[in-house]
Amino acid sequence: MVKVMEKNSINIGKEPIVIFPLKKWEEIEQTIEDLKEATRFNIALEESRGKRLFSLGEIAKKYKLK
Repeated sequence: MVKVMEKNSINIGKEPIVIFPLKKWEEIEQTIEDLKEATRFNIALEESRGKRLFSLGEIAKKYKLK
C-alpha cells in the first residue's frame, strides 16, 4: 500500500521513500562522489606529510621519460 505523507515523500509499507526529480538525484550523487574524492585526497595528503615528495622532472629522469 502506498500512502503519500508529505510533498515528495511516500510510505511503501513501513519504509518512508523520498522522490526526487532525476536531475536533482544526479546532483546529489555527484556531490557524494566529490565528497568521497575530497576525503581520499585529504587522507593521502595527511599520510604524505613529512615524507619526501618528487618533482615531475625527477620522476621523468628516474624512469627515463621524455
